[in-house]
Amino acid sequence: MENLNIGKKLKIARQCRDMTLDELAEVTGVSKPMLGQIERGQSSPTVTTLWKISTGMKIPFSSFLQKQGSEYTIVDLQEQDVLLEENGLMKVYTLFAFDPIRSCETFFIEFESGCEHKSDKHNDGVEEYIFVTHGKLDMVLNGTEITLGEKQAVRFEANVPHSYVNPYKDTCNIYNFIFYKE
Repeated sequence: MENLNIGKKLKIARQCRDMTLDELAEVTGVSKPMLGQIERGQSSPTVTTLWKISTGMKIPFSSFLQKQGSEYTIVDLQEQDVLLEENGLMKVYTLFAFDPIRSCETFFIEFESGCEHKSDKHNDGVEEYIFVTHGKLDMVLNGTEITLGEKQAVRFEANVPHSYVNPYKDTCNIYNFIFYKE
């Protein structure tokens, strides 16, 4: 096993969950010193240890073993599953699922007219980038109201309550990039 790559993925996954090594040791049954050695690439975990870690963290075992893919990836929205929110007024398509190496994920979201979606605050260090490709979108970022039009973007620290509102007659389409601290 590539212990440095597994260690980096483990550290990112732990930090994204805002866990200390002590907390991780408690939920996995793997000692804190061993977890630290794995994260630093000083120890290569056994399959049994990796299973304990993945089970305790509730993440796929294979997420530690995935190698970086090809030089490019093409995604077709028509082939993606859609997650419906707000009684179908919000459609979320995952373009690129969370990547522990890059610490980011990418979505395409459609807000139908009349859609209002409130998002709880994320962990400290999480940033969101919103780019409007069609329509207009009203947002409230920690109490501050802003409006984005086509070809406009916003970047914000997502550790505050934020909401997305489309009071306009046209559908609003956005790309949403979420970056997690390492």
